[in-house]
Amino acid sequence: MKRIEHIGIAVRDIESSNKLFAKILGTKSYKSEVVDAQGVVTSFFKIGESKIELIASLNKESVISKYLEKNKEGMHHIAFYVDDVNAEIKRLKKEGIRVINETLSRGADNKMICFLHPKDTNGVLIELCQEAE
Repeated sequence: MKRIEHIGIAVRDIESSNKLFAKILGTKSYKSEVVDAQGVVTSFFKIGESKIELIASLNKESVISKYLEKNKEGMHHIAFYVDDVNAEIKRLKKEGIRVINETLSRGADNKMICFLHPKDTNGVLIELCQEAE
């Protein structure tokens, strides 16, 4: 694992959250993106080498919508940048860590992603990501 790529924060309203985090971080969001496959809209803030990703639902079927039904707004996941997600999946499976989606999916910010099962990671949803080709 190379670095923390971003911290994902689930929010109910992307616009009001953008304003709040712009105040907190002292900088505006540099990128907003709809990820249709996941039913979300994202907004990114650059902080040094890492990013903060705000994630809001576009529909009631999205993972974020379901998450917000059960939880308050807040940290949803932490993402680690890796050179080869498939190699990391193999390595982690050998270590007994379950992967939620072994088939990579396209995420925001031109990344290919997968998630580790939080039951195997002390309750933390971990995303592995690499640049999409």
